[in-house]
Order: sequence, then structure tokens, then C-alpha cells
Amino acid sequence: MNLHNYFLTKRGIELTNATTGQFLDIKDVSTAFKIDGVYYDAVSHVNLQVNHDEILAIVGESGCGKSTLATTIMGLHDPEETQISGEIDFEGTDLLKLDEKGYNQIRGAKIGMIFQDPLSALNPLKRIEDQIQEVMIYHTKMTEKQRHARVIELLNEVGIVDPERTAHQFPHQLSGGMRQRIIIAIAIACKPDLIIADEPTTALDVTIQAQILDVLRDIQKENHAGIILITHDLGVVAETADRVAVMYAGQIVEQGTAEQIFDNPKHPYTRSLLRSMPQRNNETDELYVISGMVPSLQKMPKQGDRFAPRIPWIPTSAHEVHPTMHDLGEGHLVRCTCYQNFYFPDQVNEKGATEHELN
Repeated sequence: MNLHNYFLTKRGIELTNATTGQFLDIKDVSTAFKIDGVYYDAVSHVNLQVNHDEILAIVGESGCGKSTLATTIMGLHDPEETQISGEIDFEGTDLLKLDEKGYNQIRGAKIGMIFQDPLSALNPLKRIEDQIQEVMIYHTKMTEKQRHARVIELLNEVGIVDPERTAHQFPHQLSGGMRQRIIIAIAIACKPDLIIADEPTTALDVTIQAQILDVLRDIQKENHAGIILITHDLGVVAETADRVAVMYAGQIVEQGTAEQIFDNPKHPYTRSLLRSMPQRNNETDELYVISGMVPSLQKMPKQGDRFAPRIPWIPTSAHEVHPTMHDLGEGHLVRCTCYQNFYFPDQVNEKGATEHELN
């Protein structure tokens, strides 16, 4: 049997019914970590949806809760040190109600994860082929010959030049880019419906980064997969994403299509992130720097816009006491009405009018 069709035959009805539309619905999810006996939210009341055949990028600074949300979806938190609430509906199953055995049936088979540090994610004592085969041994009834053929197929798929040789090597014998490709091969070995890519291009040079992004796009198209791409790199988002969710201090502050976010950003944090990107037509050598930093879990504001302390020139009255998401139409959502009064101080003219007001 053609190995590409092995999984289609094994899960044919399931795939036929689930190749279009929404299949992951994150509803009011919060994740809190215990610190000195007290629980603090790292992810706070997040609502997101992911569709087949799309890449949803979750973007924000380090410490905003992006990876915590990913590991919450994967069920990788210690239940004795973590409190999780809400609902994660994946193809009709609430993942948060699964025990470890139930989660193990889904991890690798239906949801794959690409970790940001391949060197620590790979076992240094096992050959590449053995590590890729592990997920197939657990989730399929493939013969050893079929598994080997699938490994070679996967290595070809992720762009490994000499798959037979690479299959018998150890992680330390590979470059950073090759190790990242191996992690991707492991994640897609059983053709999961959902792939979570956590900073998949971190520490890679620009050329390799582009190749890895091409691999992800090819996987999305071939397998009709939904991909959650977690990154702080807006350049990667612009190149790759269909939709974007901007995350700050554990909350989604804005979401919409990539075009909406890049062409018509609303939330002050989104606008600040975009302005901090290097611009080709920038006449000065200075980059915009967002003042302050993401608050620690213990110092997270209990009310008001969590980004407010980093834009002190905007009056308190411009922020909602309990910011909610506002629908701007066509799926474009923004948290808090403060965006209506936001401006950058250096964009105020002599009469006190902002460029936004002048236009």
C-alpha cells in the first residue's frame, strides 16, 4: 500500500469529514502556575479557533503566554502545580477532560508539536530513525519495513538531502537546521490534523528559516492540516500566516486576518510591535523601542488594560476597567477601546493633532 494513503485508509472517514472548517475551539481557557503556594494566571481567559487548511500565528514578546497556551493544548503541565480552566474542543472532544491515557492517544496521532529547541527535544543516545519510528510504533500497526519506508519518505518530505544516511545518524552529527527538520518529521509522522509549531525557526539563519517555513506550508497544503505557529518574529508571521492572534500578558489583545493585522492594526500593543520592526524606507537609524517590559505573573494587573503601564501618555480614562473584546467586523477583534485614543508621542504635530487625526 502507498504509505501516503496508509493513514488516509486508517482514518479515512475521519479525515473526509474533517478536512474543512473549524476543528479546534479554545473557550475561555486560563492556565495558572503555583508560586509560593499561590496560583497566578500565565494564560487568562483565551478564546481562539483554528480551522483546517490554515496557519494561525500567535505573536507576542517572550513571557506573554504563547508557549504556555501551546503546552496547555498538548496537556503537558504538571497537574499538581497548575490550575487549568475553560474548554478546549478538539474535533468534538474536550481535551481538558482527558486523563493521561486519553491524551496519549491524541498526542502524535492527531496533534503534533514542533518544539523550539531540537537539541534538547531529541534523545542524544538514539539514532534518528529510531526516534521518528517511536510515534509510529505507538500509534500504528505498520510493519518494520513500512516504518523504515515512512521514515525515508518523511526525511525526503522535510528536505533532508541524504535520508538513508541521516536516518542512521545521531542528533549531534546534524546541523541545527537538520535537527529542526527531524523534529518536524517526528511531528508529522502520523499525519496529525493539528500541528503546533513553537518558535520553529529560532536560532536559524535566514536561508534555513525560509526553507523551514516552506516545509510547514507544504505540510499544511498536503495534509489539510491546521497549524498554530507561535513566534515573536513578525516577519515570519507576514510571510506565513493566514490569521493572527496578538498575545500580551496572557491575554489575546487583537486577532484577525494577516491583512487586517498588518494593514489596519488597532490595539496599542499590536501597533507598537509593528512599529518596532525594521523598515526599508526608514530614513533614520533608530528603531522604535517599546518602553517597559511584560509584567511578571505576581505583578500582573488585576484590572484595566495590561499594556497601559507601557503607554503612560494615554490617560487612564481611555482604558476600560475590565477590557473586553470588540468586534470590528469580518473577524477583526480588539481588546479594550483604548485603541480609539492611542497615538505615538513623536507623531503629534505642533498643534497637538496626531497623524491619525489629520488623516
